[in-house]
Amino acid sequence: MIEIISASKYIQCNMCVSVCPTNVFDKTVNGIPVIARKSDCQTCFMCELYCPTDALFLDPHAELHRQLDEDELEKTNAWRLSGRHRLGWNE
Repeated sequence: MIEIISASKYIQCNMCVSVCPTNVFDKTVNGIPVIARKSDCQTCFMCELYCPTDALFLDPHAELHRQLDEDELEKTNAWRLSGRHRLGWNE
């Protein structure tokens, strides 16, 4: 399930908004999209796969209801273990 959109990595491309099949995100005027309908996320990873800057983090273990912190994800290398990297889309 979609958990985090990194403000420091986001480049205002709105690719996540465009590719999401369940319309989870809402565009904002001058900022990062809002995760507006989180419960509609099907964890299809499309937003994460198409994000050119790896600004999104989807938790494959969303049923655990963990509190995720962007800094901690960076420290533990979890961001690099995302679907995009596992599939070689970043090569």
